[in-house]
Amino acid sequence: MHKKLSILILVAVFLMAGVAAQTPGGDSKQLPAKVTRLNKAPISIETLRVKLPHPVEVRMPNGLTLLVLEQHRLPTLTCALWVKAGALSDPKEMPGLASFTADLLREGTVKRNSTQIAADLDELGATFAANAPFGDDVTYIQSSGLSSTADKLMDLMSDMVLNPGFPEEEIEKYRRREAAGLTQQRSSPGFLAQERFARAVYGDFPASIQTTTSDALKKASPAALKEFHDRVYAPNNAILAIGGDVTVAQATELVKKYFGQWKGHPATAKVATALPAPAPARIFLVDRPGSVQSNILAGALTLRRNDPDYIPLVVANRILGGGGAARLFMNLREEKGYTYGAYSRLNVHAFPGTLAANTEVRNAVTDGSLHELMYELKRLRDERVPQGEMEEASRSIVSSFALSLESPANLLNSWLTVKYYGLPNDYWDTYADRIAAVNAETVQRVARKFVDLEHLQIVVVGDAKQVREAVEKYGKVELFDTDGKAVVSKPETAPSGK
Repeated sequence: MHKKLSILILVAVFLMAGVAAQTPGGDSKQLPAKVTRLNKAPISIETLRVKLPHPVEVRMPNGLTLLVLEQHRLPTLTCALWVKAGALSDPKEMPGLASFTADLLREGTVKRNSTQIAADLDELGATFAANAPFGDDVTYIQSSGLSSTADKLMDLMSDMVLNPGFPEEEIEKYRRREAAGLTQQRSSPGFLAQERFARAVYGDFPASIQTTTSDALKKASPAALKEFHDRVYAPNNAILAIGGDVTVAQATELVKKYFGQWKGHPATAKVATALPAPAPARIFLVDRPGSVQSNILAGALTLRRNDPDYIPLVVANRILGGGGAARLFMNLREEKGYTYGAYSRLNVHAFPGTLAANTEVRNAVTDGSLHELMYELKRLRDERVPQGEMEEASRSIVSSFALSLESPANLLNSWLTVKYYGLPNDYWDTYADRIAAVNAETVQRVARKFVDLEHLQIVVVGDAKQVREAVEKYGKVELFDTDGKAVVSKPETAPSGK
């Protein structure tokens, strides 16, 4: 009885404490009505500074560059192959050829069909993926599995990379899947915005192409895919990185055994089309009738991955829209309530990339969202970033980088990036220090240089009847339909008199 009474008294005390906490006169503080920037990230740059293990580079007799990164913590193996040719090498009449080739590597070789490949991967508990993204200049191939199955894994990977069969029946299945995907793309406001933006900033340069076509799919024959594969897949045109529970000697022997027969040859140079001069600031409206939201994308050309201003621009991007604590998110979502999210992204390559801000908002707040987006772009250019915000951005970038290294694939890709772009060997050793060294003056300098308002390309995807008036407040509008075709406004005709 006494025990039950004690429990009841204890419950009553907790309930009274809860009521007191919710009472204005209580000791506990009220929760804030909105997110408040405290600039009190608890981890310092010094704490997050990491020392990456360096890979050993081996030059194979056939010209293949091999990077081996020993890590014996787990009994696993990860292999990443970068072929230095991708969508930018597509013929003009066949956009998507690099993507077709990569996608179909695992659909059959000269000695294994797609079912056998799937069964072998399943038996090994292994993975294999290959893709050649539009707007990029590399084909990415990756495989992973247990180190105890390294021999079988390399046999299977090399067979798919070196001996693809491109069987007609698998290509026909692929055509049907991709044709359905083309229709779905046209219903995606995010894709429509990216497509129009890429064409606006890149013009005739191959990076402007963001998708394939029905005609290109029809031309995707075994002969066309094999010709492309044989032309650009060459050991002297590739970098292979192997990381995990393997020694340099073991990895080298595996590569000799399974990639040694890969014959080198002069790989066809990438498409040499020159980048166009930056276009003057323009506004594009992609009419998507019935849409209840506007997808807004605004940005311009920036720099190459190996540009010295890349690190400062990474910091500037993080401040502008590189996360949930960045300015675009805090303004458009937390303060104005216009959207679920607003971000910016820095996308760079061996050729000049882009910095672009993006959000999706209700039709009714399209005008206000454009206003705030432009305000944040101008503020980054015109005002020095407060020191607390600078420190928070630096800590955020370095902590994200440190966490990413827990993934073996990310670690390998970090060193592939160094090799492919010709970055210094100590690039990642000094990364945290160089991020921390970026100050407010440098951020403002790169913002004025690369947040280029005179050449800003703004794309809005939405119902033109609902949002055109709002969009026109920011300049002359060029109208397009969801098929990517320009819409010419017909002049209104006066009614004829009787």
